[in-house]
Amino acid sequence: MRFLPDRFTQTLIGTVLLATFLPASGVFVAFFNNLTIFAIGLLFFMHGAKLSREAIFAGSNNWRLHLWVMCSTFIIFPVLGLLFQWWHPIDVSPQIYSGFVYLCILPATVQSAIAFTSMAGGNVAAAVCSASASSLLGIFVSPLLVGLLMHVQGTTGDSLQQVWHIMLQLLVPFVAGHLLRPLIGGFVERHRKMIGKTDQTSILLVVYTAFSEAVTQGIWHQVGLGSLLFIVVFSLVLLAFILVINTYMARWMGFSKADEITIVFCGSKKSLANGIPMANILFPVSAIGMMVLPLMIFHQVQLMTCAVLAKRYQRKQLAKQQPEPKAQVQAKMN
Repeated sequence: MRFLPDRFTQTLIGTVLLATFLPASGVFVAFFNNLTIFAIGLLFFMHGAKLSREAIFAGSNNWRLHLWVMCSTFIIFPVLGLLFQWWHPIDVSPQIYSGFVYLCILPATVQSAIAFTSMAGGNVAAAVCSASASSLLGIFVSPLLVGLLMHVQGTTGDSLQQVWHIMLQLLVPFVAGHLLRPLIGGFVERHRKMIGKTDQTSILLVVYTAFSEAVTQGIWHQVGLGSLLFIVVFSLVLLAFILVINTYMARWMGFSKADEITIVFCGSKKSLANGIPMANILFPVSAIGMMVLPLMIFHQVQLMTCAVLAKRYQRKQLAKQQPEPKAQVQAKMN
């Protein structure tokens, strides 16, 4: 079992190091800012082009499951984040606590939630519908929650202005990509790996631009090894809480095992692909690096933990499917 970071996470760490030692400055700041806006638009355009309406309709009738996933994503997670910020157990930068609240406000992932649900033997159609709905709903709900719970003024003013700005940068390209799916869907399906690289490149550009500004503002004087360790530990605690809540609520509400798996993986994950571009719009440039640091670490923690959990579900499913040994069958008959 592999606990090392995946290749994308290693590249993400490399991008942060590059921004630390070679931050963008002078004329390159405006260049990278404009390139980042274009890359984010392309990212969401491709997300829209990849979204299959057939897959969404196939899982859309399981409304109880979707309702609970939305509750977990946009109610339970934010409550946990606010309680933790109020508790304030360790004396670290207040922006780290704000970063955790922001993390808790974000929508669920799409690709990895579906992949883990499929690996574990869950309801894949429901996962596609639920994760996609969470991602779209987050475009509206997340900035409103930021304005309501965080009291942070970004470059775009109040929450309604932020929603409008996010719609222009994220939703419009997404809808355009989805409407063009009949024309470009075949190309997208044939080149999924290449498009996946485009997604990752967009995120890396935002991270480099954000951390370049953060480095010039002195982020590493505010965040030491102790603070990084604290972020890792609390990410594990937060994820453990939400996994336990979702597992036991799914069983208490009488969901099937396949639906339980879907709830566990769709209701416990937070989207790096949505969170970093959104932070680029919602927060002042000088604050973005600190605000997304908990999200970047939580992203890796959730991938490693959910990979282990998916394998565990998979082993249990396979064990149930295997025929019993003849000796045990005969013993039962006797």
